Amino acid sequence: MTAAPSTRVIRTTAEHATDRSTVPTPTPRLSWVVETDVPDWRQASAEVELTPTGGGDATTAQLDSPDSVLVGWPFEPLAAGDEVAVRVRVTGADGGTSAWSEPQPVVAGFLADGQWSARMVGLADPQQPAQPVLVRHAFTVDRPVRRARLFATAHGVYQVAVNGRDVDDEVLKPGWTAYQWRLVHETTDVTDLLVDGENAVGVRLAGGWWTERFGFRDAAARVYGEQPAIAVQIILDYTDGTSETIASGEGWRASGDGPTTRSGIYLGERFDARLEPAGWSSPGFDDRAWSPVRVDGDCPVPQARRSPGARRVAELPVREVVTTPSGKTVLDFGQNLVGWLRITARGEAGITITLKHAEVLENGELGTRPLRAAAATDTFTLAGTGEETWEPWSTFHGFRYAQVDGWPGELDPSDVVAVAVSSDMRRAGEFECSHEQLQQLHENIVWGMRGNFLHVPTDCPQRDERLGWTGDIQVFAPTATDLFDCNGFLASWLQDLALEQEAAGGIVPFVVPHVLGRPIPAAAWGDAATVVPAVLHERYGDRQVLVDQYPSMRSWVETILGLAGDRRLWEGKFQFGDWLDPAAPPQRPGEAKTDPDIVASAHVFRSTDILARTAALLGHTEDAERYRHIAEEVRAAFLREYVTGAGRMLSDTQTAYAMALEYGIATDPQMREQMGDRLADLVRAAGYRVATGFVGTPIVCDALTSTGHVDVAGRLLLQTENPSWLYPVTMGATTVWERWDSMLEDGSINPGQMTSFNHYAFGAIADWMHRTVAGLAPAAPGYRELRIAPHPIAGLDFARVAHETPYGRAAAGWERTAGGVVVTAVVPAGTTAIVHLPDGSDPLVVGSGSHSWTVALNGRTAPDGAVSLDSELADIVDDPAAYAAVMGTLREYDEEQAREFRDTTRWVRGSRLVDVMRRIPPVVQTEVAEALAGVTRARSAG
Repeated sequence: MTAAPSTRVIRTTAEHATDRSTVPTPTPRLSWVVETDVPDWRQASAEVELTPTGGGDATTAQLDSPDSVLVGWPFEPLAAGDEVAVRVRVTGADGGTSAWSEPQPVVAGFLADGQWSARMVGLADPQQPAQPVLVRHAFTVDRPVRRARLFATAHGVYQVAVNGRDVDDEVLKPGWTAYQWRLVHETTDVTDLLVDGENAVGVRLAGGWWTERFGFRDAAARVYGEQPAIAVQIILDYTDGTSETIASGEGWRASGDGPTTRSGIYLGERFDARLEPAGWSSPGFDDRAWSPVRVDGDCPVPQARRSPGARRVAELPVREVVTTPSGKTVLDFGQNLVGWLRITARGEAGITITLKHAEVLENGELGTRPLRAAAATDTFTLAGTGEETWEPWSTFHGFRYAQVDGWPGELDPSDVVAVAVSSDMRRAGEFECSHEQLQQLHENIVWGMRGNFLHVPTDCPQRDERLGWTGDIQVFAPTATDLFDCNGFLASWLQDLALEQEAAGGIVPFVVPHVLGRPIPAAAWGDAATVVPAVLHERYGDRQVLVDQYPSMRSWVETILGLAGDRRLWEGKFQFGDWLDPAAPPQRPGEAKTDPDIVASAHVFRSTDILARTAALLGHTEDAERYRHIAEEVRAAFLREYVTGAGRMLSDTQTAYAMALEYGIATDPQMREQMGDRLADLVRAAGYRVATGFVGTPIVCDALTSTGHVDVAGRLLLQTENPSWLYPVTMGATTVWERWDSMLEDGSINPGQMTSFNHYAFGAIADWMHRTVAGLAPAAPGYRELRIAPHPIAGLDFARVAHETPYGRAAAGWERTAGGVVVTAVVPAGTTAIVHLPDGSDPLVVGSGSHSWTVALNGRTAPDGAVSLDSELADIVDDPAAYAAVMGTLREYDEEQAREFRDTTRWVRGSRLVDVMRRIPPVVQTEVAEALAGVTRARSAG
């Protein structure tokens, strides 16, 4: 073979194991990333070598294929507990062959059928509901150990220590699944923690999600159980070839007198360091005063974890110490995050420090009303042993601010650190632009996802909810894949969705895991069953997720087709609709301008269409033909019922047009043009302020772009007035808000009882920023083919995006220069890209490598004409400088009246500015006229 020193395999992974080498299946799929200086490099073949870690002959598989992503396991299936090393070398179409990659460990983290023997154990005589507990067991190692593996799961949250040392750095294990049907176990190598002779395993256990009281107001109830339990199994493989299993059950001991005295996801944690039994998880501890454990009945056999574990991912110092008007001490960490505080304190035994968390301040005090019934409060009682450092382990909070009460002595801010936690996903995408507020918006979206992807994709992390709302992740899934490698995370969650759906007879519950009473079908929420798998296939090339979820996808479509009936329209039933349309009253967030029947029927088409395409991809020919035919019937019914011949919709709203355009319901070119023009008019009439809710927001800019109105989409994106994506940024937001106006312009919290300052759903716009503004998108599943199509929008001098695709790093972007616009792209090895330059020239096809083009953009980038009181309203709002002059002058006169003028004016053609200013005092009209004249003079002066 010809050596290719410039070509190398830089990363090899097995299945979804991006954060570890442990795999949950005997046949993990392999992926590798190639880096090369060879232009247009293409893989011709690959060799994969497997070597047993404990010694033995290597096995090599020859793969005569260009595939390098999720390649089928080419060896004999792994047996439970196998440890091997895999390395890869590739040969390009140029004939050059790379060196072997670094060996990648692959550990079979699953157990064989029938091998799980641990029982769920807990406290036999709890004194309170959801009582935290310590569990321990001693065992003897009487001969050399080759390997020791610990398997554990819980009804609750736990951490295991062996001989006094925690076995790993994961938090809130094992997370939250559909406990009735699916438990997951961690697999941890604990060989190095064992000693000859007596050993001990100790477990800290609390209720977590298992004992939480889910629901709203008086309906809150414990769905799963009253008390936590733990199952632990240690398999000892000795050097003499024998094995021994230590499994929880009879003979283990438990105590409810540990230092964690109360715990709850919503409550917080109460910890009394005086109650910590010294050495309780170490050998030699006298546990005779402890009680025999309670042994619970049967539960599902745990599966090996396929999603990443949750960990501490960042630490933030105190930014400012605030003394509130009432004299309270509040710490500001400068960032809304999810996690807890780590404190270091010194004081007498019995002193209790109280930490109360919230996302915002209101009137200078901690803003706790949005927490509703969640106490979100931790307490730490000192043992009086000198310097004591503590952090919670059994709860989490969403917060930027923390009120500290009872601190002994003077508080040193360096003694408090905010610890951010998240499922430990690899960062995948970065976005950078010249617009400071837009850059902050993107950072807010990243932080919102980081905090809400904690074992389950939750709606919010702070109040008495924190549930896996299906509608939120349905709209956000594309953006999620832009920001982090979340394939394993979401594929695992989809397993729970399918199980909950099966139990509900085909209905996808509002939240997964399901804890909110009788399931009811709702459009856009239940459609997570079809949309999320399709997104994972598109972004990761993961065909298996479609195979796994196909029964769920089909079941959901059959459910909604049954509801649609012969008319093929889903009408007259409960719907969330275009949830949180900014026009909806604060206490009635579902009262959107878009008819909920239109939303529902649009999703009947969308999911049926996705299912038809999926069936064809998987080779289910009969299903593909059937659902394609039904989708066409739904399309015809929708257009007949809701769209006029002139392309106007029964609900004349932005969301209605965006759905018809982006879901592929409207396909006729003339109709699409008519709809796109009307959508652009509606955006302009709203003063380029947001007028969409959960359903319309992720797609409105795409709908504008696909119909030739990217300039309108750009104005909408960069709007700073309320409601808009950037309004929260102007108010100091560091995450995306649930409502467009979670905080009102006067600094008060929205009066709605449902108000969160960390909801990722409206952050779905980041996908458009990546794909359209910077210009990088997949053109084939898994980015095997890229689409490079940047759009230099007005108001930005540059924008660029980088993304770790399954094939390696891709990048795209643009920058304005004196010579025009420079477009750049990086195409990973083994892929190609279709390039659409912003000058409208014919598309290009390029291979891997770095590329650059300079193009001239025709036409003016900003309005340059004269403006006055006689200008049309549409011309004023289309002209950022003129609009700013008008609104700036009105705000100087009266902020409230300026806001009323802004919100009640329809910025349409056919009306002049002077016609709508008659209620404004003449002296102010004169000042507006002068301000507009100043804009005109500045333009004349160049």
